[in-house]
Amino acid sequence: MPGALLSQSLYIGMEVVIAVASVIGNVMVVWAVKINKSLRDTTFCFIVSLAVADIAVGALVIPLAIMISIGLQTHFYSCLLVACTVLVLTQSSILALLAIAIDRYLRVKIPTRYRRVVTQRRAGLAVVICWMVAFIVGLTPMLGWNNLRHLQLNDTNSSNLITCQFENVISMDYMVYFNFFGWVLPPLLLMLVIYAEIFYMIHKQLNNKKLTTSHTDPNKYYDKELNLAKSLALVLFLFASSWLPLHIINCITLFCPDCKKPIVILYIAILLTHGNSAVNPIVYAFRIKKFRTAFRKIWQQYFCCKDTPPLDLQPSDRKDIPNLEHEQATPQQNPILTSDPPQQQQNQRTETLQQPKEHPPLQEQNAV
Repeated sequence: MPGALLSQSLYIGMEVVIAVASVIGNVMVVWAVKINKSLRDTTFCFIVSLAVADIAVGALVIPLAIMISIGLQTHFYSCLLVACTVLVLTQSSILALLAIAIDRYLRVKIPTRYRRVVTQRRAGLAVVICWMVAFIVGLTPMLGWNNLRHLQLNDTNSSNLITCQFENVISMDYMVYFNFFGWVLPPLLLMLVIYAEIFYMIHKQLNNKKLTTSHTDPNKYYDKELNLAKSLALVLFLFASSWLPLHIINCITLFCPDCKKPIVILYIAILLTHGNSAVNPIVYAFRIKKFRTAFRKIWQQYFCCKDTPPLDLQPSDRKDIPNLEHEQATPQQNPILTSDPPQQQQNQRTETLQQPKEHPPLQEQNAV
């Protein structure tokens, strides 16, 4: 009994630390997008959606998970609503990760048409769809797929007061067959395929590097693509290592009811799922230079009370945007890396084309 109490105390302490880290880190992400105009594009729309979901995990899911771990006496549907809230927000985080993976794939697969395909309106619609699906998946137990009938058959007490624990209200059939096999494992496998394809395309571009020696500076572009590939591999690893252990335990609970599950192992699995929300700002934000610049500005201006210049889209910042890097490559040198040029480049080309028409009259006057 003292060992179980110690394990529960350590679990609650770790949950509090993860909750604080999740809220602070993801609030910084949203804050950085708010103050930095160069971060307001379709890619960061998905990152903000993920950050909002992770903020809710830290501010709402983890406190509810702590309440469930304590085992309070509550009404059945009150406990079920708490468990469903956990499912909704964690599912929204998974779908946001999938949306980011698809967005990254499109940036590498169709760089020349990315801005025409992934518009702000379509990105916003994708975010809304992700949240709608998360609500449908997470609230399905409220429609009847729960353990209420099982508890009524095994309990002679007529009252609906129960010990509020996740397994008491959520059916393992739902968690394994519907949630895991339907809405966790498929996104994981899909992301695995997407990341494998991205690595293949980047490897192909690196092999074509020798054929594009006339490019102004190909090393910078390919180095950034390689860093992006490493980030995606890290995301896939963290997602799998965070979510698979808990769902494996759920499978063991369903297919082997008599198998013993140490409470410490269960606590570690739950902490891994919640810890993924705290790690996401590191993976998606701290590896991006513009986010680091925005974080530094937030720290200096709002915490150190120092005046800092506004964050504008400078040429150095443009290089961090893969789509703009594609635009800097000339069509004759590498068609794969071409894209629609910015308005400024179009104006420069127009001026260049107009100059030859103005020089001949000047030469004729000098000749006369």
